[in-house]
Amino acid sequence: MNEELQGDQKLNKLRLAELAEKQAQLAAIVNSSDDIIVSKTLEGIITSWNPTAERVFGYQEREAVGRHISIIIPPDRLAEEDYIISQIRNGKKIDHFETVRIGKDGKTVQLSITVSPVIDESGKIIGASKIARDISAQVTSQNAARKYTERLEIMNMVMSSISEELDLNKILQKVTDATTNLTGARFGAFFYNKIDEEGESYMLYTLSGAPRDAFDKFGMPRNTAVFHPTFSGERVVRVDDITKDPRYGQNSPHFGMPKGHLPVVSYLAVPVISRSGKVIGGLFFGHPDHGRFTEEHEILVTSIAAQAAISLDNAKLLEEVMALNDKKDEFIGLASHELKTPLASINGYLQILGRRIAGTEHQLFLDKALHQVSRLTTLVNDLLDISKIEAGKLKLRIDAFDLKKIIEEAIELIQQSVSAHTITFKSNVEQCLVNGDAQRVEQVVINLLSNAIKYSPLANRVEVELRREAEKVVVSVKDFGPGIPKDKLKSIFTRFYRVDEAAPNISGLGIGLYLANEIIIRHSGEIWSESEVGKGSTFYFTIPVNIT
Repeated sequence: MNEELQGDQKLNKLRLAELAEKQAQLAAIVNSSDDIIVSKTLEGIITSWNPTAERVFGYQEREAVGRHISIIIPPDRLAEEDYIISQIRNGKKIDHFETVRIGKDGKTVQLSITVSPVIDESGKIIGASKIARDISAQVTSQNAARKYTERLEIMNMVMSSISEELDLNKILQKVTDATTNLTGARFGAFFYNKIDEEGESYMLYTLSGAPRDAFDKFGMPRNTAVFHPTFSGERVVRVDDITKDPRYGQNSPHFGMPKGHLPVVSYLAVPVISRSGKVIGGLFFGHPDHGRFTEEHEILVTSIAAQAAISLDNAKLLEEVMALNDKKDEFIGLASHELKTPLASINGYLQILGRRIAGTEHQLFLDKALHQVSRLTTLVNDLLDISKIEAGKLKLRIDAFDLKKIIEEAIELIQQSVSAHTITFKSNVEQCLVNGDAQRVEQVVINLLSNAIKYSPLANRVEVELRREAEKVVVSVKDFGPGIPKDKLKSIFTRFYRVDEAAPNISGLGIGLYLANEIIIRHSGEIWSESEVGKGSTFYFTIPVNIT
């Protein structure tokens, strides 16, 4: 009996020793773990607190054990503890629950926690064991990636919007509106870097978030210490409270913001600099509260300003091109008008001279001179038409006329002056009445016929067709010349455009098809060309049957 008792005692001691060893091993694992390991009762009282918990939260074990777990829970997250305990009481485990806890110093810690029930020998749930991993670095990285993605999306959205514009005012307004909204500014403005005679004044171009008269009564900002870094392009200025900045309030007569000025405490100013390095102007943002603009806002606006500067450069370039184009059109119109009178006189003198030398050996030279004057007169008239189109003064005399007869007369006129080409004509109607300007439509037909002959010098025929359809008539002029490359077809109706490789030795200014296009468009019709290199080109135009 004593032997059995002694044997049981030895066995118990052995088990106790094994249990003590396991507990020691478990304690060593808990104490050396890089994870936070905490246990608590179902009432939330902390019962264990490992060294990592001490390091992360700042509470020593003696400070934490015996206190409620709420010492590390932010007030706005206390409901999470109620949820966790309710799950534990029901024997459920919480896996990888991402949350925020707070340390002794008040700093927040991003955690991923796993909470498991603690069960005694009888199977009763007596508490909870919590393992938490600090994921602050991971969350920071994710937030940085998210912000970067959001920034790119915003940049793409804004730049997609302004890239469609070539109007300076619209670009500036879109940029000002977008950046004011993105920064959360109470108002934003773009001041164009236009210096007056005294070198101090800047012009308000666009405003967002405030009425324009909020600035009109105060005049434009001047070259003060606050504005200088922006208008000189030196750097971005971001201040949590501009009224406390040493550069603020140093200039008369206001020594600060004028009375009645929009309240500005938070201040952000970003220079907008062109690709050439010239400071176009500055974006300015204000808010009546302290510290509203962040580094993120600064980076975002700076990026948008850099991209916007490219669009502004393009818009400025377009304005300059349009101004030069207007001057060119004005010159063309004036020159064409002035040339008509001397050309008419030259033509008249040549005709008088022709009557005196008719039948002589000099007749041939006179005929050539008259032909060249006729070509020059046509060219001058075309240039004059262009100036009328650009000025919106090309008027059409709309009357009913027989399009078939107009085409036949144009063919007869051209055929008389050429012998190398035969012009054939076919039509599916005996008569083709349309409403329009007969003289201008004839001008189109003559231009297409002349081009068909001029650009097919090695061919011997031109085919013309008139076809009446339900709501329109279709006219086609086909030549058998070298053809036009497909990539050039879309440009041939552009003013002054020439396909030089098609006929490098043929003179011309590239205005005939432009005029034809404008005339047909004004008749509510269409004009286009189909071509195959080596097989010739066919030009088509349509006119509605009932033009009013």
